[in-house]
Amino acid sequence: MSDAGAGAGDGPADPPIPPHRLVAGTAAIDDLDAFLSALDGIAAETGAVVQAFDADLIVSAAHLREATRLAARAIARDDAVARDPGVEVMLYAAGSRQIDRAFALGVEEGRQRTVVLVADFGAVPGAERPDADLDTAAASVADLLASGTDPGGNREFDPSFDAERVREFYGIGDREVAATAGNLADIVRERVALLDVEK
Repeated sequence: MSDAGAGAGDGPADPPIPPHRLVAGTAAIDDLDAFLSALDGIAAETGAVVQAFDADLIVSAAHLREATRLAARAIARDDAVARDPGVEVMLYAAGSRQIDRAFALGVEEGRQRTVVLVADFGAVPGAERPDADLDTAAASVADLLASGTDPGGNREFDPSFDAERVREFYGIGDREVAATAGNLADIVRERVALLDVEK
């Protein structure tokens, strides 16, 4: 039996991690509003949560998986900062409660490596989302990325992040790197996990 939520007065057990996919490519974004509007359209048509990230700041698939899990837990506990599940995932991925800071993980106009989280929050209590068609959502996102990338654009996330940008974004100094037994990706994932402690 799981210990999650088993204590008296702890409330319901944590929801499982929402089913999700990562779709990646090198996007050429001429009009950011139009690109984000297209993602919103895919979300509306499929019921999926669709959130784009600058791939150079995402250290691994586990980084976004953990952010998705923690966002679902916060929503289920009625402890979320953002009303939108995609924004809540972004807050956890950024390791920050500041929405403006979290949005810096997003995409910008120009050519850049992009990873888009496509998730089904339909089973998350409090999310008030329909069950999502993840396959259709992921295929639509892949088509959108392919329309602005080199032919045969990558559909799988390549976690070759920009170490200097990651260190700058998360405020990771030489001392912290030297003091940890892990690597830079481990430090970022710890920041994601520690966000709940800082609430």
